[in-house]
Amino acid sequence: MRARGVTLVAVLGIVLGLSGTAVAHAADDPVLTTPGAPVVVANEPHRLTLTWAPSTWIGEPGGTAIRHEIRAWLGPNVYRSLGTTTGTDLTLTDLAPGTQYRLTVWAYADTGYSLDSPVTPVRTAYGKARVSYRNLSWSPTDNQIQHVLRVVNTGTTPLDLADVRIRYHLTFEGGNTSLTTNCDWAAIGCANVQHHIQFFPPPLPPGPPGTPPPAAPSPSASGLSMAPATTTSPLPPTPTPTPTVFPPPGTPIPGWIELTFTAGQLAPGASTGPIYLRHHRPNWSAIDERDDPSWQHATGEWADNSRITLDVNDIREYGDTYA
Repeated sequence: MRARGVTLVAVLGIVLGLSGTAVAHAADDPVLTTPGAPVVVANEPHRLTLTWAPSTWIGEPGGTAIRHEIRAWLGPNVYRSLGTTTGTDLTLTDLAPGTQYRLTVWAYADTGYSLDSPVTPVRTAYGKARVSYRNLSWSPTDNQIQHVLRVVNTGTTPLDLADVRIRYHLTFEGGNTSLTTNCDWAAIGCANVQHHIQFFPPPLPPGPPGTPPPAAPSPSASGLSMAPATTTSPLPPTPTPTPTVFPPPGTPIPGWIELTFTAGQLAPGASTGPIYLRHHRPNWSAIDERDDPSWQHATGEWADNSRITLDVNDIREYGDTYA
């Protein structure tokens, strides 16, 4: 019986030894547990406070602190970092009011990371104003951009429209930035609605090389004397600069259609009424709206479009193209 006891202990030791090696992770495996989904504690304009269940070590704890990163989910494996902390709560102050975000928590340490937490959809509290949107173009690849916008005062004080700036963000396919903007009808009058285009073309490659710069004058020609060399050590080789890679011709160009107002005031809860807008190429060629950040499918109904941005006195009060 004594021998059997020794054998059993030995077998248990082998089994436990094998189970102990099971906590070792491959280089790409998470070493931290998945943190809990973010929970909204407070939601105010320009201020969102979140909390979550912490991530912990899987197996033997590491020697470094675990950090939690709040992320905005933009698409499969595409995130925008919003803030990092070693705690389990965080207040974000740079999110746009009235905007829809999909938030998740990711944990990491010096020796590894966790999987992302489940996503929590959050619409931040409305600020001073919001934009309602209705797409009138049922074909996103025809030759016109047609939609209706209206501004709603979501604040508690009167809103001067002269302080409001709206941007409908789009992409100019093929680098073609020609676009004619129109206000067809507005409840406040198209004469009070100003619209223009802003775009940001990529840098162009340099032109053909010109005449090389003149060579420096020789000491004898300039009347200067040469001091004797004080060292015979060779100079270090001149590093070769990395060539600049320029975007090829036809690269899509980001931009926006900006709306401003000459006058007017909205009481709290009031709106501008509908503003009917229509834009097209000067030659009426086709436009593909599907890659425009502010475009949404036509539904025939009004909707809050968080991809249209609105600023009041240059402060973002609604919308985020990276929401």
